[in-house]
Amino acid sequence: MAKRNFSKSKVKARPITFFIVAAIILLSTLLSIFGLNIPIPGENGYLELNGADKIRFGIDIRGGVEAVFAAKNYDGIPSEVDLASARSVIELRMDNLNILDREITTESSNGRIIVRYPWKSDETDFNPEAALKELGEMAKLTFRYPDGTEVIDGTNVASATAAFDQTTGDPIVLLELDPEGTTAFATATGELVATNGQISIYMDETLISAPRVNSKISDGSAMITNIGTQEEALDLAQKISAGALPFALEAISSSSISPRLGADALRVMTMAGMTALALIMLFMLIYYRLPGFVAVFSLLGQMVGILLAISIPQQTLTLQGIAGIILSIGMGVDANIIIAERIKEELNTGCSLMTALGNGFHKALSAVVDGNVTVAIAAIVLMIFGSGAMLSFGYSLLVGVILNGLTGVVFNRMMIGSLSRFTTLQNPWLYGRKQVKAND
Repeated sequence: MAKRNFSKSKVKARPITFFIVAAIILLSTLLSIFGLNIPIPGENGYLELNGADKIRFGIDIRGGVEAVFAAKNYDGIPSEVDLASARSVIELRMDNLNILDREITTESSNGRIIVRYPWKSDETDFNPEAALKELGEMAKLTFRYPDGTEVIDGTNVASATAAFDQTTGDPIVLLELDPEGTTAFATATGELVATNGQISIYMDETLISAPRVNSKISDGSAMITNIGTQEEALDLAQKISAGALPFALEAISSSSISPRLGADALRVMTMAGMTALALIMLFMLIYYRLPGFVAVFSLLGQMVGILLAISIPQQTLTLQGIAGIILSIGMGVDANIIIAERIKEELNTGCSLMTALGNGFHKALSAVVDGNVTVAIAAIVLMIFGSGAMLSFGYSLLVGVILNGLTGVVFNRMMIGSLSRFTTLQNPWLYGRKQVKAND
């Protein structure tokens, strides 16, 4: 059997390392509870790091606002295509605002759009009219030079249609511009074709496409190629059409929404989560002894890190997001158990403590990393192709998996290696050995 001496591993483990890592975790815990305001040098303001009490919860947990939008100064009723385009704009805007729990429905019979979304974390008076200001104006579509200078905007786009290239069969998007847009576009493409430059398409400040200019376009008919799939072409065409809607939207009514789970749901979930985490930590401490003691700090660091990753950028925490947190914490428990069991197995084969620690971490690493990487890939896919509540689930799961690798593997190894330097903590029984022989 290969012997791997822990003292020669790449991760340094000085006696003081445990106290440094533990202090970082405990300070992060305080930050997650109380938050922090950092003065900005040269400005009369603060950088606010929100604590867990400032987390923005979903509609089911805290309630929210319902707004009914209708076409402003529009003759007749908008078509289903235009309503779908407007819905796409609102969804994109809400994703950019991290409002991940929402319900957006369209009523083709009267041309209305109903939007439901949760309150901000700092809202206390629950004023629907004031809450609508968060959505702001409808998204503005712009075509820009590489330096950011605007070429045309969405009002210059007469139509955007997904199609297939008749020569190659690849999906494309066909654009038709109005006279003003045709003139501006001809000038821009004439300048960029010489440098093989790109015209970037933005929805607000979100880049949605950056096609390369291959020739000067003077007739107002442009074609976007190299898109990918038909679904991506349809999505791009819809977003471009959304920026060129012939009407503005206005809120004709708004009202408050009560949380479906009841006012005490958040308190009950919080208590249940804290109780479950405490019981898990107690089990780890009793059953795995010193590795279990380290696991307590590891799990606390992972949980605190997830809360900060949600509260600081004001991500909406939905029920799906809570499920992602629970799943990632479960993976964190598994990682600590795998490491502790591998160390115990090595000790029970007669290895010295330092060799058992080195071999134990080495053998556990592949299982922990493989599990985290596969889940991380799934979370990334959900974030790329998902929206709303699915984006919340993918985000919390991905953050949890990343923190599991940091706290469950790196911090865990550093803390155990540090504690193993103390003579009083070098008894193999503390690491799971069944019996301690006199000659050990």
